[in-house]
Amino acid sequence: MVTREINFGLWYDFRNPQGDNFESLYAASLEQIAWAEGLGFDSVWLTEHHFVEDGYTPSPLVLAAAIGQRTSRMRIGTNLMLLPLADPVRLAEDAAAVSLLTGGRFDLGVGLGYRQLEFDYFGRNLKNRPSLMEEGVAILRQAWSGEPIEHQGKRFNLSGLGVAPAPVHAPRILMGGMAEPAIERAARIGDGFLSTGGIGHDVYVDALAKVGKPREEGAIFAGHWGIIADDPEREAANVGEYALYQTNQYVSWGAFGPPDEVPLFPDAESALRDGLYELHDGPGAVAALTDMLTAYPEIKDVHFWAQFPGESIESGSKRMAYIAENVLPAVRSNLS
Repeated sequence: MVTREINFGLWYDFRNPQGDNFESLYAASLEQIAWAEGLGFDSVWLTEHHFVEDGYTPSPLVLAAAIGQRTSRMRIGTNLMLLPLADPVRLAEDAAAVSLLTGGRFDLGVGLGYRQLEFDYFGRNLKNRPSLMEEGVAILRQAWSGEPIEHQGKRFNLSGLGVAPAPVHAPRILMGGMAEPAIERAARIGDGFLSTGGIGHDVYVDALAKVGKPREEGAIFAGHWGIIADDPEREAANVGEYALYQTNQYVSWGAFGPPDEVPLFPDAESALRDGLYELHDGPGAVAALTDMLTAYPEIKDVHFWAQFPGESIESGSKRMAYIAENVLPAVRSNLS
């Protein structure tokens, strides 16, 4: 019997709307991640934004390195970092260091970004995002090759620079997005597609065919917005205010379209009903995940929010333990 390999992971943004004691939050989160590795979770994913009052992770690679020293088996990835804001050579250097520190357990996931505030501060133009992304990926790949970088483009001109030390295991470059052009770009130049809430799986599969890649060469790393508990309605009531905060922050920043065209959710009930969240008990989650993984054999990883912004570490840990005991073994068995 051949068992399909699938990783299950956790997604962190290290947000703290209460604004108190980030030292404790960081320390407790690292403890939680090490504990979750023992539960059977296979990956940790970090995300990036800047100038957010609740501390939304501005430095994911620093955290990735710390996580690497607290774990021995978990893969560590970013879902995602904002490549158009970065100096691609500096990013290549830092990502290479994380890869070396983790024994090659690191994957670099990148996306276009969309917040005007961030682009203004970092001196980049939103309209240049596609070329910044394309050239950034090309520079990253050259930088990790161990050979001097030669690149002449619209945004960057480099000749003879080399990144040292080069990673022994070059990180996979994964690319996220919800718009069709971004998903097609992931199929064309990425090593995999970072999805959000199941959006874009069909588009990615179709895009693989368009760019002449066989479906089996595709790879999807699925950010799952599931609320999974023995009593999902009760759990939804417990975390509803945090889910509303999370969703409305993304809406107000323009993640789902121009903020003046996409209304905020008026209450937690509507955010949970009409947003990206899925409510399941154990058997329901097993069935839904099995169906998704069967329909899309490209999926290599499914990762869940560790906890929602403002939710306590202890509350998130209870869901992790429930998922580890009641969902993951059954799904893995179904994929045998």
